[in-house]
Amino acid sequence: METVPGRRPTIIDVAKRAGVSKSTAARVLAGAPNISDSAREQVLRAADALGYTRNALAVSMRSGRSGMLGLVLPDIANPFWGEVARGAQDRAAEAGTSILIFSSDWCAQKEAMHLRTLMRARVDGAIVSSISDDLGDLDRFGLPCILIGSSAERFTDSCSVGSDVAQGVRLGMEHLRSMGHQRPALIVGQQTRRLARARFLRAVHEHCVEHDIDPVVLPVESADYTVEGGRLAMQRLLAHKCGHLCVFAANDLMAIGAMSAVREAGLRCPDDVSILGFDGIQAGAFAWPGLTTIEKPARQIGAQAVAWLLDGSTAAIPGARAELPCRLIERGSLANLCSVHKLSRADREVV
Repeated sequence: METVPGRRPTIIDVAKRAGVSKSTAARVLAGAPNISDSAREQVLRAADALGYTRNALAVSMRSGRSGMLGLVLPDIANPFWGEVARGAQDRAAEAGTSILIFSSDWCAQKEAMHLRTLMRARVDGAIVSSISDDLGDLDRFGLPCILIGSSAERFTDSCSVGSDVAQGVRLGMEHLRSMGHQRPALIVGQQTRRLARARFLRAVHEHCVEHDIDPVVLPVESADYTVEGGRLAMQRLLAHKCGHLCVFAANDLMAIGAMSAVREAGLRCPDDVSILGFDGIQAGAFAWPGLTTIEKPARQIGAQAVAWLLDGSTAAIPGARAELPCRLIERGSLANLCSVHKLSRADREVV
């Protein structure tokens, strides 16, 4: 590859090397039709030899499109959000689009800064799991936006994609019930994360009412959505343990932290404590025992949000909402108390 000393090659350099006009070179590189095969080949060879690449900013200013999307997540270190980002990136790549990914770290000020950066970058649209209660800047600048996560409940007129949390919680509660765990303790998010916390507890409450269980009898511990948060919450629950304890954690990181606290207390999971998670992150498969969990469709959420932005028509529908179903992943962290009870009765009959 040849280079132009001291600077990046321009379209003029390509045209001169190819022996064509600047406009012809520009049309070839833009993929325009009605160009002779010989001229196209000469221009492409010249561009390749010089290492020429199109100025994306200049192209976006002329076309009004940057070929980029923005993704603002609350915590990229959480494997669940990493999976959402992967799904979004894969779908964007299929369409020849790139994604700028930011993590707000649960900070409204950082989120606002990232959104301003995306608007300055002239992205074609944004996918946001919002921390802030105000997305006015997005509306004011006319930036197409798809919301993901629990933030969508605060912006009923916005288009959103998420998991069906209510369906997932019901699935988890029914599975616990089928294994003899009628009244699990709950580890949920802090009061500051009121929407995610409320959605989880609301679904648990509805299940309890359907099965004539007073929801008030279920122990509830608040925690950060982290491994350490789950560990500390489980320590508090173990302080009042009487008999076999079952815990339903609102995310897998908390569930993994709860399993750690069980080991630290000299107890065993699931012999002494049963634990059910929620999210379906891959780390749960490598816990010991493997974590039984309700898997949210993280990659599908990211992919669907990108598909809606690229399509444009759905994103323009106020309040359009896609709730993708969750599924149960069974591993080894839940004891089957029904089997234990049946075995006990059989033993008594033999005696």
